Amino acid sequence: MPQGYELTAGSRLERVLKAGRFAVTAELNPPDSADPQAVYERALVLATVCDAINATDASGAHCHMSSVGMCALLTRAGYEPVYQISCRDRNRIAIQGDILGAAAMGVKNVLCLTGDGVQVGDQPEAKPVFDLDSLTLLRTVRIMRDHGQFLSGRKLDVPPRVFVGAAENPFAPPYDFRPLRLQKKWQAGAEFIQTQYCFDVPRLQEFMQRVRDLGLDDKLFILVGVGPLRSAKVAEWMRTQVPGVYIPDAIVARLKGAQHQAREGKNLCVEIIQQVRAIPGVRGVHVMAYRQEELVAEIIQDAGLLPRVTERDLAPIPPRD
Repeated sequence: MPQGYELTAGSRLERVLKAGRFAVTAELNPPDSADPQAVYERALVLATVCDAINATDASGAHCHMSSVGMCALLTRAGYEPVYQISCRDRNRIAIQGDILGAAAMGVKNVLCLTGDGVQVGDQPEAKPVFDLDSLTLLRTVRIMRDHGQFLSGRKLDVPPRVFVGAAENPFAPPYDFRPLRLQKKWQAGAEFIQTQYCFDVPRLQEFMQRVRDLGLDDKLFILVGVGPLRSAKVAEWMRTQVPGVYIPDAIVARLKGAQHQAREGKNLCVEIIQQVRAIPGVRGVHVMAYRQEELVAEIIQDAGLLPRVTERDLAPIPPRD
């Protein structure tokens, strides 16, 4: 384990990454329910195979149980969440208050997102806020954490100790701009990155080469988004209906030609994980499989990512000031 590195939040995810281990995170899809058991059952499958669990925040502009609510349940059960914060629905006053509330509940990781527009969801008449975007949200979290104050300048009694992340999409044009956008997110305060789904490994390799040229591989922990495709029909739907997702024709053709498309989609995901793991600068994977938590566990197992690193191999959590 590398010696001498500093911990800002002491989360398991931060300690795994800063110890030089290959990290695994996964997305927990929120229920359309007020029953906490729905969260616990899904999290139970992921907890033993992941270093942290993302609690999504109305992704795709569809309403579900809130991210901060799921984080409250996850921390209560002893799991490590990544609190996703979207700027679409709340202004800076609400967001700063939610960050404090989440930190008070034991949340130690946050992912700062601009958020999908309301027009892509099932309530397009909703009024979008976008008081902040991902860059200004990153700066806001770092001001609260590092300077111990609100954006107004008012001092905090106890700052939130959180590991700060952002998202990036290497697969959306303009491709030359994406590494520069990543650099802006690092400058704004990002410490780790989770990318959009990767189905185009050559494009990711080009992106990562530019990332290394800019020296960002030594400044950011990059986790590549991966996920299984159930069928060619699902792949076609995703690449036309889900903003930011790119799936090459060759992938769709491979699924169409498979006798068992779901199994082929799983095998494809495992292959992509093994390929991206070999790319210099990639520090982990973020597995996304909509309401298929059991399949996530199988993929992580088949990709050779188990067992996960134990607590005794990680740096101790620093005491609170």
